[in-house]
Amino acid sequence: MENLTIRLETEKDYRAVEELTRESFWNVYKPGADEHYYVHMMRKHPDFIPELAFVLEFNGQIVRNIMYTKAWLEDENGERKEILSFGPLCVTPEYQRRKLGKMLIEHSFEVARKMGYDVNINFGNPGNYVSRGFVSCKKKNVSFVVDGNFPTALLVCELVPGALDGKKWMYIPSAAADCCEDTAAVEAFDSTFPPKEKKWMPSQEEFYIYSHSSVVR
Repeated sequence: MENLTIRLETEKDYRAVEELTRESFWNVYKPGADEHYYVHMMRKHPDFIPELAFVLEFNGQIVRNIMYTKAWLEDENGERKEILSFGPLCVTPEYQRRKLGKMLIEHSFEVARKMGYDVNINFGNPGNYVSRGFVSCKKKNVSFVVDGNFPTALLVCELVPGALDGKKWMYIPSAAADCCEDTAAVEAFDSTFPPKEKKWMPSQEEFYIYSHSSVVR
């Protein structure tokens, strides 16, 4: 695609990115969305990594973006390893299925490697991630508790092959998303955008199944 640019987010992009996030996630995981509020608050959180906040422009319009926070893995001996978790990864609906997400992920992974990061972990629909190099957390011995179960939606990507070295790991996500528990603040922020209908969609049940199940074999 011509006239396509990947660059770091700047302050002047903030509202456009929040609008893009709202459009990308509205009614996907629940009626309405809170991801745009998360993006708004994430930038102020100490775990936010601005060096990995990229936007993809096509003909001068932001049509995709990706953002990262720090996360951690702790092994059986209590030793911690700083890793990454990206999200939200957003796309303007009319630009879906054009491999722009793959392009943005690969670009950000390349920068992340240069920064010294070797693992990225996400919690989400496996169908959105396995083609990008993510595997079940069970294959890398990662869970929310050492020797715990292996959530279907917990997905691991080694940016450097062998980075997890066969150990058992406990995943410790950033607390940046805790802001979304303040539903009144979410609603107040959402009221600054044009009204949209909240409704049930099949994708919400699909994610519920993935996020409440485990890989056992």
